Amino acid sequence: MMAWQLWRTVCLLVTCLMVLWPFCQGGKILVVPLEGSHWVNMDILVKALHSKGHTITVLRTTKSWYIKEESTYYDSITVPVAEGQGFNEDFLNSLIGTVLDIERGKSSALNFFHLEMSALSVLSSVSRMNCEMIRTMFENTDLMNGIKERDYDLVLSDPCWGGGTLLAHYLKLPLVYNVRWVNMNGEGHHSIAPSPLSYIPMTLSGLSDKINFAQRVKNMLFHLLNKAETIFLITPVYQAFCDEFFGPDVKFTELMQGADLWLMRVDFVFEFPRPTMPNVIYMGGFQCKPAKPLPPDLEEFVQSSGEHGVIIMSLGTFVHGLPTDIMDEIAATFARLPQKVIWKYKGDRPATLGNNTLMLDWMPQNDLLGHPKMKLFVAHGGSNGVQEAIYHGVPVVGIPLFFDQYDNLLRLKERGAAIILSMATVDKDNNFLEALQEVLHEPSYRMNMQRLSRLHRDKPMEPLDSAVFWIEFVMRHKGAAHLRTESYKMPWYSYHSVDVMLFLITVVLLVVVIFTALIKCVCVRVCFRRKNKSD
Repeated sequence: MMAWQLWRTVCLLVTCLMVLWPFCQGGKILVVPLEGSHWVNMDILVKALHSKGHTITVLRTTKSWYIKEESTYYDSITVPVAEGQGFNEDFLNSLIGTVLDIERGKSSALNFFHLEMSALSVLSSVSRMNCEMIRTMFENTDLMNGIKERDYDLVLSDPCWGGGTLLAHYLKLPLVYNVRWVNMNGEGHHSIAPSPLSYIPMTLSGLSDKINFAQRVKNMLFHLLNKAETIFLITPVYQAFCDEFFGPDVKFTELMQGADLWLMRVDFVFEFPRPTMPNVIYMGGFQCKPAKPLPPDLEEFVQSSGEHGVIIMSLGTFVHGLPTDIMDEIAATFARLPQKVIWKYKGDRPATLGNNTLMLDWMPQNDLLGHPKMKLFVAHGGSNGVQEAIYHGVPVVGIPLFFDQYDNLLRLKERGAAIILSMATVDKDNNFLEALQEVLHEPSYRMNMQRLSRLHRDKPMEPLDSAVFWIEFVMRHKGAAHLRTESYKMPWYSYHSVDVMLFLITVVLLVVVIFTALIKCVCVRVCFRRKNKSD
């Protein structure tokens, strides 16, 4: 009897293992990320995938300053990159200084032109650096054989550069993007979805989705500039690489647009409504989470604010120093407020810093934003901070510097949840103080942001869980070709039906010409007969 029970137990366990095996088996994922705040986003996704039992390998370079070589939740492949190439901290510090000088009127139009040329040069330089990194990998036979032997199931890449796209094609693996920006077309939607310029603003244009005629002209000019950068600076670098390693029939633009899945780091609580595609999955705010308790010393400082509450300020990952006069003005303005202020800043301590202000090299931003005493967020407008402010319902005073920051803040301003200042006006005519007081004392800003928070949270599945599900979906089905449109393989004149319109116009004109010729011929014959009869 006991032997029979033991046999039944063994059979039951074997059956359960056979049933659960497909769901327990982890995949192997090769991650090709980008540095800075992009890695902050990717790192969260990597941790989530690791927690599901997947094996992760992260590709990094010898110049990586965020992506660590050693980790408990991923392995790494480090590829050497030559000195003086690409997108690094030195370039960013120089860019920030130039932008501040231009905004504050301390730089001429010639310097502005130099800034634009420098930015365009860096775009090309980053593309070349990325291709050189992938070239180094391709030419290392032992490395590539080792990668092939690992038998990866998928490449997860940030398409802000094209290395992951090239690597996925070489390895013949499904490709998933963790995307907001694409190296060719700016905002990711412009690469894959219909994007009418009549109501969809180009990145950096500073426009909303309510555009008058003059603004549509501006939007078109930004679009043409973007196309020129893509055609003349970026695509040739990657296409030359494709010609060398894959042959001239392989087009980089088609590889880039042919990814199986696009995990967009936005949602339509934040983004303006627009056309989309079936292989675009929205995971806006996937990095957000409920607030954890603060460290005891920070909690004590926050509680000391009493009924006035707390303001936090952060200008993001890259800004380590501001001009002394701006710092002093910001600190003096904070000192005039009854609120307590927590300011994330790595620069020198301002001389005008008040007793109500605590300066920190690092702060638990998400946990502070979720604290009940939080009243206001002074932010630079980076995607991560904006999404966390929406999640926790905290209104914003924005001070954008570069890249997409103004566009991000504009989306909050259009929804009545933020005020935007520029560095040129922060230290003039009490603008900063007036903006802080308006957002603090006008209830509509907090009400509007809390409404956005309710909309953002009201979802059937958490954004991070949705992203992980769809990555696993692509691995299970070896791609997602049924969701992918073939329109990216069409030339522009076919995509926009220019050839069809020209054909139809030609047919109509031909019919009109023939009909006119027939009428003319009939008229001539009638006139000729009448003339003969009269004779």
